[in-house]
Amino acid sequence: MAHAQGQQHPIGIYLKIWGLLFILSTASYLVDYFHFQGYLRWFLIVLFMLLKAGLIVSFFMHMIWERLALMYAILVPPLLLVVLLGIGVLEGNYTFFTRGAFFGPGPTVPAEHR
Repeated sequence: MAHAQGQQHPIGIYLKIWGLLFILSTASYLVDYFHFQGYLRWFLIVLFMLLKAGLIVSFFMHMIWERLALMYAILVPPLLLVVLLGIGVLEGNYTFFTRGAFFGPGPTVPAEHR
């Protein structure tokens, strides 16, 4: 009788990652509980979100045990998209401020029409 061979990872690793995900989720909820505001709030929420996503992809999707070429094939395109979106945001801000510098702040509305 032939047995399927594959990688077997100890259940302890998954339980530890599950516990860490629980701690990160609790920390994410505590950001709202302690009423953090502004950029600190958004930084913490995005940080906890990325940490949780990284743990899920690494362990539960078995990326940590894959070949480097496969990791590059899956992780590089989204990172490249983020870089290109960042460049687009910078270009959009440049265009917006250039229009303001050359064409003025825009039409003014008379007081009787406000």
